[in-house]
Amino acid sequence: MNNKKRMHKTSVTKLIISLVGAVIFLALFIYNPGFFRQLITGDNTQFSESSPVEKKAPEELTIQDLILLGARYEAQNGTSYDASYRTIEYPGGDVPADNGACTDVVIRAFRNAGIDLQQLIHEDMSSNFDIYPQKWGLSGPDSNIDHRRVPNQMQFFKRYGVELPLDVDEHLQDWQWGDVVYWRFVNGDEHCGIISDRKNSSDIPLVIHNAGKAKEEDALLRYQITGHYRYPAP
Repeated sequence: MNNKKRMHKTSVTKLIISLVGAVIFLALFIYNPGFFRQLITGDNTQFSESSPVEKKAPEELTIQDLILLGARYEAQNGTSYDASYRTIEYPGGDVPADNGACTDVVIRAFRNAGIDLQQLIHEDMSSNFDIYPQKWGLSGPDSNIDHRRVPNQMQFFKRYGVELPLDVDEHLQDWQWGDVVYWRFVNGDEHCGIISDRKNSSDIPLVIHNAGKAKEEDALLRYQITGHYRYPAP
């Protein structure tokens, strides 16, 4: 191959790489604008260590407080991510405490407040199976896994909780600790977590979630927000 052809091939390769990079950047900007905001502001590493809930006396704790504390235990436990199907007890069933999916953070958080989403979702799906997402080829509910799936949790909270604004900047006051947030990753996968009582330097609450390992961090704006709920309804 002569130099002229080699140079032409190199130029075409660089052009293709640049175009692919531009497409990825555009997709991130459209579906995950919060990533760029955090990149510019640096808020992903700056937050208050103060926890209003942990300053309360035990008898003063509300349901939302207990939900938050249940989620925080997952972060303190450093629970590893594992979304594997498992046969578990019903009601009150759980996967091993040292692992779980993002939805298990939510399930365990609510159990700390005496609310068993496994039982609630199973009972509702048993009576209303057709109105829940039909994505897994099932002919009926499965108490081992239904409550551990993001779409089923969202449908339950839409029916029985309060559906709240998705926007953070315009509705910051609506983001309260103990709320449940749902996201969509750029690759289309769905995710969830619990809103914290700790905040970053811009007064935006941290979240407690498991995307590999349970953490409490500044990640509310990291992904595309698809759901925001409060349960039980006030």
